[in-house]
Parts: sequence; C-alpha cells; structure tokens
Amino acid sequence: MNKTYKFGFWILSGCLAILTGCYTVPETGRTAINFFGTSYEVTLGLSEFNKIKRQSPLSNDPVMVGRLQRVGWRISQVVGSDLPDAEWEFVLFDEPDTVNAFALPGGKVGVYSGIMEVAQTEDELATLVAHEIAHITARHGSERLSHGVLASMAGNFIQGALEGDRDQETYLAAYGLGTTYGIMLPFSRSHELEADRIGLIYAAKAGYDPRAALDFWMKMNLIKDREEVSAFFSTHPSDLERIDKLEALLPRALEIYEQNRIRYE
Repeated sequence: MNKTYKFGFWILSGCLAILTGCYTVPETGRTAINFFGTSYEVTLGLSEFNKIKRQSPLSNDPVMVGRLQRVGWRISQVVGSDLPDAEWEFVLFDEPDTVNAFALPGGKVGVYSGIMEVAQTEDELATLVAHEIAHITARHGSERLSHGVLASMAGNFIQGALEGDRDQETYLAAYGLGTTYGIMLPFSRSHELEADRIGLIYAAKAGYDPRAALDFWMKMNLIKDREEVSAFFSTHPSDLERIDKLEALLPRALEIYEQNRIRYE
C-alpha cells in the first residue's frame, strides 16, 4: 500500500466514523461520538458486572441493600426513553473501607458499603446513584472507547505520514502524551461534571431533594485523602469545583423537584 493510498484510507475512515457515530446525550443535548450500539453495551456491561460480583463480597445488610434498591429503581424509572435497552441492576458490595461506586454500560451500578456512611440520607444516596445512572445514559464508557478508536486511527495516520523520518519515534511519543493529557483526561473530567448535571435532574425528577448533592460532595471533600494529584493529571474534577457547578444548576433542579416530589410523599 503506497503512502498516498494510506493517507486517503485513514482520512476516509475517520470521516465516515465521525459522520455515522454520533449520539445525543440526554438532558444536556451534547452531540457525542459513539461507534458502539446499545446492544453491545448491554452485553459488555452484563459480562463485566457478573465478573465483579464473583470476585467481590456482596452485602447481606437488609437495611442498606434495601435503601440502595429502593433509590436505584425509583431513579431508573424516570430515565425512560433516555436508554430504553438498559437492564438495571443495583448491587451493594460489602467493602466498608472502599468509599466508591461505579457504573457499567447497559444499566449496572455497583456501590461499596464504605460510601453508604457518607450518603446517610436517601436524598444523598440519590445524588450518588443518579450520578452513576447518568454515566450510563450518557454512554460515557463507550464514548471513551470511541475516542480511543479515533486516537488509534490518528496515530496510524501520523505514523504513515512520518514513515522514514528519523524523528518518527519522538513525534509519536509526543502525540501519545498529547492525546492522554490533552484529550482523554479532560474528557474524563468533563464526563464527571456532565454526570453530576444529568444526575441532579434525574434525582429531582424522582422526587429527591437536589440540595442534598451539595451536602454529599462536601462530605466527600472532607474525607478525601489530602494528597491529591494535580487537577491537570486528574481524571476527576475537585469536589469543590463540582459543588460550584451544582450550585449554579440548583434553581432549575429545584423547580423540577417541586413539580415531582408530591408524587412520592
């Protein structure tokens, strides 16, 4: 394959991928690149979630499990058409030293018992669960995979363009650092803030007080290890940044909450 043909192949492939792989994120309206179908996401999420459930202890605390199930299912009901193929599942893992939660494509949410000490009210737990559900409906996982595909295609293009250049390895190394710190990590931080925004709306629609989000993230900030990496290298925004963003979104969220909370009283 000659160099001109290689260039044309990668340019055409990239254009076709971008044109055919777009997705509108619910609640925000952002257009995202996503090359993977929802059926693939459901299959992938189920496989990975089952693997985690085999490897991690499940909580048998009926009170905490009941809280998670109740909050999770209530919020999942307001998602509706945002992700109709989702197979929702909410599991509490018995790891009291782990203050974390995660979401997998297709509707799988895992919560570690350590974070239940932070999310002490159902409104605070709704903040956490709605945030994880938002990652799923926004399809952040497969969007990250899609950007990885594009980065790989661009890397192949650059490698072809520099074929025979004595500084090829230097340029490729610089490209790798540029995509990691200039594209992939900022996307991860923006995904977290977007999940905060969408989750706030979901929680309000489900009749949970969105003001609890400020309390939850403030408590998370207080317990977090002080030795944090620089925000430039972090995959998550700071909790204080999240609180500032959420405060700006509260007026709209409170309107939605007032319209819906009477249904759950």
